[in-house]
Amino acid sequence: MQRSKEEELALARRLVAAHGFNATAYQILNPGFERWFSPSADAIVGFVTQAGYRVVAGSPVGPPERLEAVVERFESETRALGLRICYFAADQRLARLLARRGPLDRILLGAQPTWQPSRWPDIVASKASLRAQLHRARNKGVRIEHWPVTRAADHPQLQACLEHWLRTRGLPPLHFLVEPETLGRLYDRLVFVALVDAGEEQEVVGFLVASPIPARRGWLIEQNIRHPRAPNGTCELLLDAAFGHVAGRGAEYLTLGLAPLSRRAGIEASRRRWILRAALAWVRAHGRRFYNFEGLDAYKAKFEPQAWEPIYAITGGHRLGVHTLYAITAAFGRMSPLKFLPLAIFRALRQELRWLFGDSTPTLPGTGP
Repeated sequence: MQRSKEEELALARRLVAAHGFNATAYQILNPGFERWFSPSADAIVGFVTQAGYRVVAGSPVGPPERLEAVVERFESETRALGLRICYFAADQRLARLLARRGPLDRILLGAQPTWQPSRWPDIVASKASLRAQLHRARNKGVRIEHWPVTRAADHPQLQACLEHWLRTRGLPPLHFLVEPETLGRLYDRLVFVALVDAGEEQEVVGFLVASPIPARRGWLIEQNIRHPRAPNGTCELLLDAAFGHVAGRGAEYLTLGLAPLSRRAGIEASRRRWILRAALAWVRAHGRRFYNFEGLDAYKAKFEPQAWEPIYAITGGHRLGVHTLYAITAAFGRMSPLKFLPLAIFRALRQELRWLFGDSTPTLPGTGP
């Protein structure tokens, strides 16, 4: 059945609202995704095609009792096109389902911290350092407002804040599951905005975007953006507002998303894949000029999550190797890694020069792009 782009997006939104379980489910509504629908239109898979792979965003979205049949149909059609599949940011539920179907190959990408939002006040009460950050931002005049999506959509001050943020990143703007351009398709998301008085006007110094995880009565903090001029504690104050708001709406689950290369889930990486493990270990140890993995891991851990969930990249029927990593890199960069990596090196060196001659403290990547 041929659908218009508007009809496809509307159907995708309905399916995610009914069955979205994976933390990344809502992100398949972002720009840049291809979407496969089951013949009965009761399930959807969001993916991008790169280097002979369909790189899937998390997991298929559909009724739980239908997921195995949906996976089988999607994989069959993909193989018929001469393509392979990698499920990127797959959770334990999908990993168990795929393992039941036959041989698979997977690699641990990191861990995802989770909270029960109603317990947030206890965390704040027990963390003097967190309370100090919140007080610091408030004392500097930062206040948080919850903006309806009709106001936040493509708002020029939010766009300007995002552009300032992106210029401080060590990598070129990434896409796929860290798409920065969400303000044009907010839909059911929550938006919290950090403001300070600037004369007779209000200046935006940060904003947070939370995406629903409907099947878990939960939320993903998709972006937590801080303007370079924002007072310390602004990101923490945005999180405090988000936790309080979703707890008041009866949410039972909240996550800040994947901390790449985190070991906090307590699961050992496969010893069979020593080449990939060695490559990821090198990135963790030496990749700070591109992305502060350890800093991001520590930042998320300081909020004392109740659990850490393992997150995987999984392939079925073939080995996960260098070709797979090439396709994943192309999915995030929207270009060949042969073009993306030189651009990333150039931006990383430029950022280090800024740290050397300006701000001597590298900024954390936070939970935004």
